[in-house]
Amino acid sequence: MELEKLEILLQNEKPYRLKQAQKALFSDAVQTWELVFSIPLKTREMLEERLPIAFDFRTVRSLKGGVLKAIIRLKDGISIETVLLRHEGKRNTVCVSSQAGCPAGCLFCSTARSGFKRNLSFNEIIEQVLFFKYYLKNSDKTEGGNISYTAPPGAPDHKTHAEGPEKVTNIVFMGMGEPFLNYANVIKAVRILNDRDKFNIGSRKISISTCGIPEMIEKLPEEKLQVNLAVSLNAPNNRLRSVLMPVNEKYPLEKLLPAVRNYILRTNRRVMFEYVLISGLNDRPEHAYELAGLLKGLLCFVNLIPFNGKGKMHAPKKEEIRVFKHIIEKNGISVTQRFSFGADISAACGQLVYSSP
Repeated sequence: MELEKLEILLQNEKPYRLKQAQKALFSDAVQTWELVFSIPLKTREMLEERLPIAFDFRTVRSLKGGVLKAIIRLKDGISIETVLLRHEGKRNTVCVSSQAGCPAGCLFCSTARSGFKRNLSFNEIIEQVLFFKYYLKNSDKTEGGNISYTAPPGAPDHKTHAEGPEKVTNIVFMGMGEPFLNYANVIKAVRILNDRDKFNIGSRKISISTCGIPEMIEKLPEEKLQVNLAVSLNAPNNRLRSVLMPVNEKYPLEKLLPAVRNYILRTNRRVMFEYVLISGLNDRPEHAYELAGLLKGLLCFVNLIPFNGKGKMHAPKKEEIRVFKHIIEKNGISVTQRFSFGADISAACGQLVYSSP
């Protein structure tokens, strides 16, 4: 939608006109500027002509339900992917991308293999959330107009009110890219999402996941935002972590963990350590014991993520995951397991990719 145009188009209007337009777009999700009666007709017509409310997209819906992936084409022709996770009756989580591709190069991640093109602007981050806001509000109404939605043959209908609230309730920066390598745009996007006059999403319902950039972890408390921090760990020692995550060569555990400890000290907020379980690589009982020792004493919990990708690597068996989880728990570390959603449409953790024009 080239959201950056909005401020430019209204720069000669009365100061409050921009706020009216932003409320109509971000908060009310109006389908057309013609319906924003607080704005003069002439201005509405200008906005309708020069910044129509429309998205260049296609969607892919999981046949297993609850997951919708959107492929959104940006103004330079690049297409990025973003995902809506619908939790019945409770919340709607948007997994947003912060970069087109990713430069981190993690061995287990399809996004890394797709390469890296560029950072996304804060407006391009916001557009992903805005798209799903419009989807949730308008997709169960009259077909046609500016926005229409299609599902693959045989897909169940997920447009019913009973499935969940008609708004975005949670945001996770866990899509394509390393958010802390696009720090300024990510933080600006978070502030817009948190703004009560715009998206009004509570900061504690926003999570940022990083592969571990210590200086940005140290900087985050200065923003005075009570967002959730997740750190992609994936190994209990430097040797193995460097194999899985090349970023560990620059930011080994000796640099990463002190930054996390300092973050916890300054914010008193619990940190989530994400751990992708890959059969035969990092899923042995000795890895679990080593991980528990590494994190002992930290205000944290471990989120286990069975590998979602394809090829030579694969997820451990259920019993192996159970044993790994039990070892961590009995050593006093809280642990959860992330269940895969959207793997059938390549929308699960580590499966999103971008495409060049």
